Amino acid sequence: MTAVYIDADACPVKSEAERVATRHRVQMFVVSNGGLRPSQNPLIENVIVAEGPDEADMWIANRCGPGDVVVTGDIPLAAKCIEAGARVLRHNGAAFTKANIGQQLAMRDLMADLRAANPLGAGGGGRGFTKADRSRFLDALERELRAAKKDIP
Repeated sequence: MTAVYIDADACPVKSEAERVATRHRVQMFVVSNGGLRPSQNPLIENVIVAEGPDEADMWIANRCGPGDVVVTGDIPLAAKCIEAGARVLRHNGAAFTKANIGQQLAMRDLMADLRAANPLGAGGGGRGFTKADRSRFLDALERELRAAKKDIP
């Protein structure tokens, strides 16, 4: 059965994902360390995991598989989910795939090394989340959910 998994800490598209999941009548798991307002939607399950690094990631990675869609900005989690057979989207609608996840992991490691080598900590954050990002996400989630339903063995 198709499900949507949301890596919910710092996820700007929870309500958009809920709308799409509801339209498709699929279960959605909103996974976090707590502090989120639960949805009253019966298709939405808030999952509170233990405090600690990567607890939400492990919960999602251990449950997702073919036919599921995962929404995360966490590249190592995306790699685990792809390996499990799930489809994975960033919050801006960009897809993590078997074809690009290796490059994404390498770029993440390179950027971590560059940040560590900068003793002054100079450099800015990423760009802000825009309406266009939100719109791309909605379109991408719609496409991925339709495709995920076909992935079920």
